[in-house]
Amino acid sequence: MQVIDYLIDPLHHEFMRRAMIEVVLMGAVTGAIGTFVVLRGLSFIGDALSHAIFPGVIIAFLLGASIFWGALLFGVLTSIAIGVVATHQRVKEDSAIGVLFAGTFALGVVLISSSKNFTRDLASFLFGNVLGVTMTDIWLSFGMGALVIVLIGVFYRELLITSFDRVAAQAMGLPVFLLDLLLLVMISLTIVVSLRAVGNILVVAMLVTPAAAARLLADRLLVTMSLSAAIGVASGIVGLYISYYNDFAAGGTIVLVATAIFALVWLFAPAHGYVFTNVLNRRLAGAAETQVVFESPEIQAPGRH
Repeated sequence: MQVIDYLIDPLHHEFMRRAMIEVVLMGAVTGAIGTFVVLRGLSFIGDALSHAIFPGVIIAFLLGASIFWGALLFGVLTSIAIGVVATHQRVKEDSAIGVLFAGTFALGVVLISSSKNFTRDLASFLFGNVLGVTMTDIWLSFGMGALVIVLIGVFYRELLITSFDRVAAQAMGLPVFLLDLLLLVMISLTIVVSLRAVGNILVVAMLVTPAAAARLLADRLLVTMSLSAAIGVASGIVGLYISYYNDFAAGGTIVLVATAIFALVWLFAPAHGYVFTNVLNRRLAGAAETQVVFESPEIQAPGRH
């Protein structure tokens, strides 16, 4: 079988075409918003929000409604609650995240104990089921993803300033609290978009890993964001192909591909990679030692005494 056949054959199946669209949407959105998550050190809050939507999923299931809307509702409400609770001068943001994360997840555990037929749906929620997405799921993901991208575009300057210098942002009169709240809501929307593709457990990896790799490749935020989205999309597509031909779990395979890309970038990035920086440091150290040796008083050219 030729390479082109390997690429085209899976696309003969409608479920693979739908899955491909879903992972492209997921990769682009998680890559874009993940840049701010990495830049501001919000990996923990991404993990907390991904678990905070748990009770929303359970309630939607028990009511026979779409888990998408249940997850979205609880994600947004938890984002707002974290932002509000963290404004108290004696409650730090990490404390607010920890309390609400534990509380909402515990609520989900209590609710799930009342259902006896949730095993299959719970597995899909935890680990994703991108091969089972419908066109309705895709349109919902597209709508939420487009909203996140538009919000990033509209508030790019404000988000940039608050990410790098919050004191300066406050001095400029920017509504820092509302911008923080907006970012939390966008992270929640992104998590919901990614739910069907990689599941609740692995979604944080797609928020962080592509963006972390992109940070090693670029210094400008816009370039970093573009690279992060590209890495997210590439991870989704390559992971989907690998899972198709090897009968692996699609969500886990996608995250493993993203992790492999990060490892390669961490090692070989042109300016900030481990190999480059170590080789450069050794060369600089060697040059410094050579200079010290030749400038030593014991080594003098003839006639200089």
